Amino acid sequence: MKAAIITIGDEILIGQIIDTNSGYIAKALDRIGIEVKEMLSISDDKQAILDTFALMQDTVDVVVITGGLGPTKDDITKKTICDYFEDTLIRNVEVEAHVIALIEKALQREASQMNKDQALVPSKCVVLPNEVGTAPGMWIQKGQTVFVSLPGVPYEMKYLIDHQVVPKIVKEYKRPFIIHKTVLTYGQGESVVAERIEDWENDLPSYIKLAYLPAPGRVRLRLTAKGTDRQFLETELERRLTSLCLLIGDIVVGLDEEETLEVVIGRLLTQKNKTIATAESCTGGKIAQVISGVSGASNYYKGSVVVYATEMKTKLLEVSLSTIEAHSVVSAEVAKEMAINCQKIFETDYAIATTGNAGPSKGDSDAAVGIVFIALATPDGVIVEEFNFGQPREKVIDRAVGKSLEMLQKEILKNVL
Repeated sequence: MKAAIITIGDEILIGQIIDTNSGYIAKALDRIGIEVKEMLSISDDKQAILDTFALMQDTVDVVVITGGLGPTKDDITKKTICDYFEDTLIRNVEVEAHVIALIEKALQREASQMNKDQALVPSKCVVLPNEVGTAPGMWIQKGQTVFVSLPGVPYEMKYLIDHQVVPKIVKEYKRPFIIHKTVLTYGQGESVVAERIEDWENDLPSYIKLAYLPAPGRVRLRLTAKGTDRQFLETELERRLTSLCLLIGDIVVGLDEEETLEVVIGRLLTQKNKTIATAESCTGGKIAQVISGVSGASNYYKGSVVVYATEMKTKLLEVSLSTIEAHSVVSAEVAKEMAINCQKIFETDYAIATTGNAGPSKGDSDAAVGIVFIALATPDGVIVEEFNFGQPREKVIDRAVGKSLEMLQKEILKNVL
Protein backbone atom coordinates (compact mmCIF):
# COMPACT_ATOMS: atom_id res chain seq x y z
CA MET A 1 0.00 0.00 0.00
CA LYS A 2 1.09 3.52 -0.77
CA ALA A 3 0.08 6.81 0.83
CA ALA A 4 0.45 10.54 0.42
CA ILE A 5 0.27 13.16 3.16
CA ILE A 6 -1.06 16.65 2.47
CA THR A 7 -0.90 19.56 4.91
CA ILE A 8 -3.13 22.54 4.15
CA GLY A 9 -2.31 25.99 5.47
CA ASP A 10 -0.69 29.23 4.35
CA GLU A 11 0.94 29.50 7.77
CA ILE A 12 3.13 26.50 6.88
CA LEU A 13 4.10 27.84 3.47
CA ILE A 14 5.25 31.20 4.85
CA GLY A 15 7.24 29.55 7.64
CA GLN A 16 5.02 30.83 10.44
CA ILE A 17 4.66 27.33 11.88
CA ILE A 18 6.58 24.11 11.31
CA ASP A 19 4.76 21.07 9.96
CA THR A 20 5.17 18.37 12.61
CA ASN A 21 1.98 16.53 11.64
CA SER A 22 3.43 14.88 8.53
CA GLY A 23 6.23 13.21 10.45
CA TYR A 24 3.84 11.77 13.02
CA ILE A 25 1.46 10.48 10.36
CA ALA A 26 4.32 8.99 8.31
CA LYS A 27 5.64 7.03 11.30
CA ALA A 28 2.16 5.76 12.14
CA LEU A 29 1.57 4.57 8.57
CA ASP A 30 5.02 3.02 8.32
CA ARG A 31 4.41 0.96 11.45
CA ILE A 32 1.44 -0.74 9.79
CA GLY A 33 3.20 -1.43 6.50
CA ILE A 34 2.07 1.55 4.41
CA GLU A 35 4.74 3.24 2.33
CA VAL A 36 4.52 7.04 2.18
CA LYS A 37 5.38 8.12 -1.35
CA GLU A 38 4.83 11.85 -1.08
CA MET A 39 4.39 14.72 1.39
CA LEU A 40 2.97 18.03 0.22
CA SER A 41 2.16 21.35 1.84
CA ILE A 42 -0.37 23.46 -0.05
CA SER A 43 -2.16 26.75 0.48
CA ASP A 44 -5.69 27.40 1.73
CA ASP A 45 -6.82 27.75 -1.86
CA LYS A 46 -9.71 25.84 -3.40
CA GLN A 47 -8.06 25.24 -6.75
CA ALA A 48 -4.77 24.18 -5.17
CA ILE A 49 -6.62 21.60 -3.06
CA LEU A 50 -8.66 20.31 -6.01
CA ASP A 51 -5.58 20.01 -8.21
CA THR A 52 -3.69 18.12 -5.52
CA PHE A 53 -6.56 15.72 -4.91
CA ALA A 54 -6.74 15.00 -8.64
CA LEU A 55 -2.99 14.45 -8.74
CA MET A 56 -3.18 11.85 -5.96
CA GLN A 57 -6.30 10.14 -7.27
CA ASP A 58 -5.65 6.45 -8.08
CA THR A 59 -1.87 6.89 -7.74
CA VAL A 60 -1.87 6.04 -4.02
CA ASP A 61 -4.19 4.01 -1.82
CA VAL A 62 -4.56 6.52 1.00
CA VAL A 63 -4.32 10.32 1.14
CA VAL A 64 -4.16 11.77 4.65
CA ILE A 65 -5.00 15.49 4.79
CA THR A 66 -4.53 17.77 7.79
CA GLY A 67 -5.73 21.34 8.25
CA GLY A 68 -8.52 23.59 7.10
CA LEU A 69 -11.28 22.11 9.27
CA GLY A 70 -11.74 25.00 11.68
CA PRO A 71 -14.98 26.96 12.14
CA THR A 72 -13.78 30.18 10.45
CA LYS A 73 -14.25 31.31 6.85
CA ASP A 74 -10.61 30.70 5.88
CA ASP A 75 -10.98 26.97 6.60
CA ILE A 76 -12.30 25.63 3.31
CA THR A 77 -11.33 21.97 3.29
CA LYS A 78 -14.81 20.52 3.91
CA LYS A 79 -16.46 22.60 1.20
CA THR A 80 -13.69 21.78 -1.24
CA ILE A 81 -14.05 18.07 -0.47
CA CYS A 82 -17.72 18.39 -1.34
CA ASP A 83 -16.80 19.98 -4.68
CA TYR A 84 -14.29 17.22 -5.47
CA PHE A 85 -16.66 14.39 -4.53
CA GLU A 86 -19.74 16.12 -5.95
CA ASP A 87 -21.31 16.03 -2.53
CA THR A 88 -23.12 18.28 -0.08
CA LEU A 89 -22.71 19.03 3.61
CA ILE A 90 -25.16 17.54 6.09
CA ARG A 91 -25.44 18.02 9.83
CA ASN A 92 -24.30 15.04 11.89
CA VAL A 93 -26.33 15.00 15.09
CA GLU A 94 -23.81 12.92 17.07
CA VAL A 95 -20.98 15.32 16.23
CA GLU A 96 -23.16 18.34 17.08
CA ALA A 97 -24.08 16.88 20.47
CA HIS A 98 -20.40 16.25 21.17
CA VAL A 99 -19.44 19.80 20.17
CA ILE A 100 -22.10 21.35 22.39
CA ALA A 101 -21.09 19.21 25.37
CA LEU A 102 -17.39 19.93 24.86
CA ILE A 103 -17.85 23.71 24.57
CA GLU A 104 -20.12 23.90 27.59
CA LYS A 105 -17.79 21.76 29.73
CA ALA A 106 -14.44 23.22 28.66
CA LEU A 107 -15.34 26.87 28.14
CA GLN A 108 -18.32 27.17 30.47
CA ARG A 109 -20.41 28.91 27.81
CA GLU A 110 -23.10 28.11 25.28
CA ALA A 111 -21.89 26.78 21.94
CA SER A 112 -22.25 29.33 19.13
CA GLN A 113 -23.70 28.54 15.73
CA MET A 114 -20.17 28.61 14.34
CA ASN A 115 -19.19 25.94 16.86
CA LYS A 116 -22.24 23.85 16.01
CA ASP A 117 -21.41 24.04 12.31
CA GLN A 118 -18.38 21.88 12.96
CA ALA A 119 -20.97 19.09 12.73
CA LEU A 120 -21.46 19.79 9.01
CA VAL A 121 -19.79 16.94 7.09
CA PRO A 122 -19.97 15.61 3.50
CA SER A 123 -22.87 13.15 3.18
CA LYS A 124 -20.68 10.49 1.54
CA CYS A 125 -18.03 10.43 4.27
CA VAL A 126 -17.57 8.11 7.21
CA VAL A 127 -17.27 10.30 10.28
CA LEU A 128 -14.28 9.63 12.53
CA PRO A 129 -15.29 10.82 16.03
CA ASN A 130 -12.87 13.28 17.61
CA GLU A 131 -13.17 12.93 21.37
CA VAL A 132 -10.56 15.62 22.11
CA GLY A 133 -11.76 18.38 19.77
CA THR A 134 -14.69 19.76 17.84
CA ALA A 135 -13.68 18.95 14.25
CA PRO A 136 -14.35 15.31 13.32
CA GLY A 137 -12.17 13.32 10.98
CA MET A 138 -13.64 12.31 7.63
CA TRP A 139 -13.03 9.14 5.58
CA ILE A 140 -14.27 9.24 2.00
CA GLN A 141 -13.38 7.13 -1.03
CA LYS A 142 -13.24 7.81 -4.75
CA GLY A 143 -12.05 5.19 -7.18
CA GLN A 144 -9.10 3.32 -5.70
CA THR A 145 -8.13 6.06 -3.25
CA VAL A 146 -9.35 6.79 0.26
CA PHE A 147 -9.10 10.42 1.35
CA VAL A 148 -8.85 10.95 5.12
CA SER A 149 -9.27 14.52 6.33
CA LEU A 150 -8.10 15.42 9.84
CA PRO A 151 -7.87 18.64 11.87
CA GLY A 152 -4.48 20.35 11.84
CA VAL A 153 -4.26 20.83 15.62
CA PRO A 154 -1.50 18.33 16.50
CA TYR A 155 -3.05 16.72 19.58
CA GLU A 156 -6.38 16.27 17.76
CA MET A 157 -4.64 14.83 14.68
CA LYS A 158 -2.64 12.41 16.85
CA TYR A 159 -5.75 11.23 18.65
CA LEU A 160 -7.56 10.53 15.38
CA ILE A 161 -4.57 8.78 13.80
CA ASP A 162 -4.07 6.53 16.81
CA HIS A 163 -7.69 5.82 17.70
CA GLN A 164 -9.54 6.03 14.40
CA VAL A 165 -7.43 6.05 11.22
CA VAL A 166 -4.84 3.37 11.96
CA PRO A 167 -7.35 0.87 13.44
CA LYS A 168 -9.66 1.35 10.44
CA ILE A 169 -6.85 0.81 7.93
CA VAL A 170 -5.63 -2.28 9.79
CA LYS A 171 -9.16 -3.69 9.77
CA GLU A 172 -9.92 -3.01 6.11
CA TYR A 173 -6.60 -3.60 4.30
CA LYS A 174 -4.09 -6.41 4.00
CA ARG A 175 -0.61 -4.92 4.28
CA PRO A 176 3.01 -6.09 4.07
CA PHE A 177 5.38 -5.82 7.00
CA ILE A 178 7.92 -3.00 7.09
CA ILE A 179 10.49 -3.39 9.87
CA HIS A 180 13.19 -0.87 10.74
CA LYS A 181 16.31 -1.33 12.83
CA THR A 182 18.55 1.63 13.54
CA VAL A 183 22.20 1.56 14.57
CA LEU A 184 23.54 4.75 16.14
CA THR A 185 27.26 5.42 15.68
CA TYR A 186 29.41 8.23 17.06
CA GLY A 187 32.88 9.53 16.25
CA GLN A 188 33.30 8.81 12.52
CA GLY A 189 31.87 10.50 9.45
CA GLU A 190 29.49 9.03 6.90
CA SER A 191 32.15 8.29 4.27
CA VAL A 192 34.44 6.56 6.77
CA VAL A 193 31.61 4.39 8.07
CA ALA A 194 30.56 3.54 4.50
CA GLU A 195 34.09 2.42 3.62
CA ARG A 196 34.27 0.20 6.69
CA ILE A 197 31.02 -1.62 5.90
CA GLU A 198 31.15 -1.60 2.08
CA ASP A 199 31.44 -5.38 1.66
CA TRP A 200 28.76 -5.98 4.29
CA GLU A 201 26.42 -3.53 2.54
CA ASN A 202 27.00 -5.11 -0.87
CA ASP A 203 25.97 -8.46 0.58
CA LEU A 204 22.52 -7.26 1.71
CA PRO A 205 19.57 -9.03 0.06
CA SER A 206 17.14 -7.07 -2.10
CA TYR A 207 14.46 -7.03 0.60
CA ILE A 208 16.71 -5.18 3.06
CA LYS A 209 17.70 -1.57 2.36
CA LEU A 210 20.34 0.50 4.14
CA ALA A 211 20.12 4.27 4.61
CA TYR A 212 22.76 6.61 6.03
CA LEU A 213 21.40 9.39 8.26
CA PRO A 214 24.33 11.66 9.14
CA ALA A 215 24.43 14.47 11.68
CA PRO A 216 27.35 16.36 13.25
CA GLY A 217 29.51 13.81 15.03
CA ARG A 218 27.20 10.87 14.47
CA VAL A 219 25.69 8.64 11.79
CA ARG A 220 22.53 6.58 12.03
CA LEU A 221 22.41 3.44 9.92
CA ARG A 222 18.80 2.47 9.24
CA LEU A 223 18.02 -1.01 7.99
CA THR A 224 14.57 -1.52 6.47
CA ALA A 225 13.17 -4.95 5.66
CA LYS A 226 9.94 -5.36 3.71
CA GLY A 227 7.98 -8.55 3.07
CA THR A 228 5.05 -10.77 4.04
CA ASP A 229 6.79 -13.01 6.62
CA ARG A 230 7.43 -10.98 9.75
CA GLN A 231 9.33 -13.69 11.64
CA PHE A 232 11.70 -14.26 8.73
CA LEU A 233 12.36 -10.51 8.36
CA GLU A 234 13.08 -10.05 12.06
CA THR A 235 15.42 -13.05 12.17
CA GLU A 236 17.31 -11.90 9.10
CA LEU A 237 17.60 -8.35 10.38
CA GLU A 238 19.04 -9.56 13.68
CA ARG A 239 21.58 -11.69 11.84
CA ARG A 240 22.67 -8.76 9.68
CA LEU A 241 22.87 -6.44 12.70
CA THR A 242 25.08 -8.88 14.57
CA SER A 243 27.56 -9.04 11.70
CA LEU A 244 27.45 -5.23 11.35
CA CYS A 245 28.28 -4.70 15.01
CA LEU A 246 31.25 -7.04 14.68
CA LEU A 247 32.61 -4.69 12.02
CA ILE A 248 32.00 -1.33 13.72
CA GLY A 249 31.32 -2.17 17.33
CA ASP A 250 33.87 0.39 18.46
CA ILE A 251 31.62 3.26 17.32
CA VAL A 252 28.16 1.78 17.97
CA VAL A 253 26.36 3.32 20.95
CA GLY A 254 22.74 2.28 20.39
CA LEU A 255 20.49 -0.08 18.44
CA ASP A 256 17.19 1.75 18.35
CA GLU A 257 15.65 4.72 16.57
CA GLU A 258 15.06 6.45 19.90
CA GLU A 259 18.34 5.25 21.41
CA THR A 260 20.23 8.53 21.18
CA LEU A 261 23.59 8.91 22.88
CA GLU A 262 22.07 11.04 25.62
CA VAL A 263 19.54 8.27 26.31
CA VAL A 264 22.33 5.69 26.49
CA ILE A 265 24.31 7.91 28.87
CA GLY A 266 21.27 8.48 31.06
CA ARG A 267 20.67 4.77 31.37
CA LEU A 268 24.33 4.10 32.24
CA LEU A 269 24.42 6.83 34.88
CA THR A 270 21.16 5.63 36.41
CA GLN A 271 22.29 2.00 36.52
CA LYS A 272 25.56 2.93 38.23
CA ASN A 273 24.04 5.62 40.46
CA LYS A 274 26.42 8.26 39.08
CA THR A 275 25.80 11.97 38.50
CA ILE A 276 26.84 14.62 35.97
CA ALA A 277 26.95 18.43 35.71
CA THR A 278 28.08 20.75 32.92
CA ALA A 279 30.03 23.99 32.61
CA GLU A 280 29.62 25.53 29.16
CA SER A 281 31.10 28.45 27.33
CA CYS A 282 31.09 28.13 23.54
CA THR A 283 28.23 25.60 23.55
CA GLY A 284 26.02 28.06 25.43
CA GLY A 285 24.00 25.53 27.41
CA LYS A 286 23.24 23.16 24.57
CA ILE A 287 24.83 20.17 26.30
CA ALA A 288 22.59 20.87 29.29
CA GLN A 289 19.59 21.08 27.01
CA VAL A 290 20.36 17.73 25.38
CA ILE A 291 21.05 15.88 28.64
CA SER A 292 18.06 17.33 30.50
CA GLY A 293 15.79 16.58 27.54
CA VAL A 294 15.82 12.88 28.42
CA SER A 295 12.96 11.65 30.57
CA GLY A 296 14.25 10.85 34.06
CA ALA A 297 17.31 13.09 33.76
CA SER A 298 16.68 14.43 37.27
CA ASN A 299 17.99 11.11 38.58
CA TYR A 300 21.53 11.86 37.43
CA TYR A 301 21.81 15.41 36.09
CA LYS A 302 22.58 18.02 38.79
CA GLY A 303 22.72 21.20 36.74
CA SER A 304 24.77 23.56 34.59
CA VAL A 305 26.55 26.87 34.64
CA VAL A 306 26.89 28.77 31.37
CA VAL A 307 29.90 31.10 31.63
CA TYR A 308 29.96 32.71 28.23
CA ALA A 309 31.84 35.88 29.15
CA THR A 310 35.42 35.58 30.33
CA GLU A 311 34.82 37.35 33.65
CA MET A 312 32.04 34.87 34.51
CA LYS A 313 34.53 32.02 34.35
CA THR A 314 36.45 33.62 37.21
CA LYS A 315 33.43 34.86 39.18
CA LEU A 316 31.15 31.85 38.98
CA LEU A 317 33.51 28.96 38.28
CA GLU A 318 36.52 30.41 40.09
CA VAL A 319 38.84 29.78 37.15
CA SER A 320 42.19 31.36 38.02
CA LEU A 321 42.80 34.72 36.35
CA SER A 322 46.47 33.81 36.10
CA THR A 323 45.55 30.67 34.15
CA ILE A 324 43.52 32.71 31.69
CA GLU A 325 46.30 35.31 31.29
CA ALA A 326 48.98 32.66 30.81
CA HIS A 327 47.12 30.34 28.45
CA SER A 328 44.14 32.29 27.01
CA VAL A 329 40.48 31.72 27.77
CA VAL A 330 40.35 29.12 24.99
CA SER A 331 42.85 26.60 26.27
CA ALA A 332 43.22 23.14 27.75
CA GLU A 333 44.16 24.63 31.10
CA VAL A 334 41.01 26.74 31.37
CA ALA A 335 38.80 23.85 30.24
CA LYS A 336 40.41 21.65 32.91
CA GLU A 337 39.77 24.14 35.71
CA MET A 338 36.20 24.64 34.54
CA ALA A 339 35.51 20.90 34.70
CA ILE A 340 37.18 20.38 38.08
CA ASN A 341 35.42 23.33 39.69
CA CYS A 342 32.07 22.36 38.18
CA GLN A 343 32.51 18.87 39.62
CA LYS A 344 33.19 20.38 43.06
CA ILE A 345 30.36 22.93 42.96
CA PHE A 346 27.70 20.40 41.99
CA GLU A 347 29.28 17.50 43.90
CA THR A 348 28.98 15.12 40.96
CA ASP A 349 30.89 12.10 39.74
CA TYR A 350 31.38 13.61 36.27
CA ALA A 351 31.53 17.12 34.86
CA ILE A 352 31.83 18.31 31.26
CA ALA A 353 33.35 21.68 30.39
CA THR A 354 33.66 23.41 27.01
CA THR A 355 35.56 26.50 25.97
CA GLY A 356 36.24 27.44 22.39
CA ASN A 357 35.85 29.79 19.50
CA ALA A 358 32.71 28.98 17.54
CA GLY A 359 33.06 32.09 15.39
CA PRO A 360 32.52 33.94 13.25
CA SER A 361 34.90 36.33 15.12
CA LYS A 362 37.64 35.36 17.60
CA GLY A 363 36.22 37.08 20.71
CA ASP A 364 38.46 37.14 23.80
CA SER A 365 40.97 34.62 22.46
CA ASP A 366 43.52 34.36 19.71
CA ALA A 367 42.55 30.75 19.06
CA ALA A 368 41.50 30.00 15.50
CA VAL A 369 37.82 29.91 14.71
CA GLY A 370 36.56 26.34 15.17
CA ILE A 371 38.96 25.43 18.00
CA VAL A 372 37.21 23.86 21.01
CA PHE A 373 38.64 22.36 24.19
CA ILE A 374 36.49 19.79 25.96
CA ALA A 375 37.35 18.69 29.49
CA LEU A 376 35.78 15.78 31.33
CA ALA A 377 36.25 15.51 35.09
CA THR A 378 35.82 11.92 36.28
CA PRO A 379 36.19 10.09 39.59
CA ASP A 380 39.74 9.21 38.47
CA GLY A 381 40.97 12.54 37.11
CA VAL A 382 40.49 14.94 34.20
CA ILE A 383 40.63 14.33 30.45
CA VAL A 384 41.10 17.28 28.10
CA GLU A 385 40.96 17.12 24.30
CA GLU A 386 41.42 19.77 21.63
CA PHE A 387 39.36 19.80 18.44
CA ASN A 388 39.09 21.90 15.31
CA PHE A 389 35.50 21.68 14.16
CA GLY A 390 35.90 24.17 11.31
CA GLN A 391 32.92 26.31 10.35
CA PRO A 392 30.14 27.43 10.31
CA ARG A 393 29.24 28.35 13.88
CA GLU A 394 26.28 25.97 14.11
CA LYS A 395 28.48 23.06 13.02
CA VAL A 396 31.10 23.89 15.66
CA ILE A 397 28.52 23.95 18.45
CA ASP A 398 26.71 20.79 17.34
CA ARG A 399 29.93 18.83 16.95
CA ALA A 400 31.21 20.03 20.31
CA VAL A 401 28.01 18.80 21.95
CA GLY A 402 28.26 15.44 20.21
CA LYS A 403 31.95 14.96 21.02
CA SER A 404 31.35 15.88 24.68
CA LEU A 405 28.71 13.19 25.00
CA GLU A 406 30.88 10.69 23.15
CA MET A 407 33.78 11.30 25.57
CA LEU A 408 31.46 10.94 28.54
CA GLN A 409 29.95 7.68 27.33
CA LYS A 410 33.32 6.08 26.67
CA GLU A 411 34.62 7.12 30.09
CA ILE A 412 31.55 5.80 31.91
CA LEU A 413 31.91 2.44 30.12
CA LYS A 414 35.61 2.35 31.00
CA ASN A 415 34.76 2.75 34.67
CA VAL A 416 31.98 0.20 34.80
CA LEU A 417 33.40 -2.67 32.77
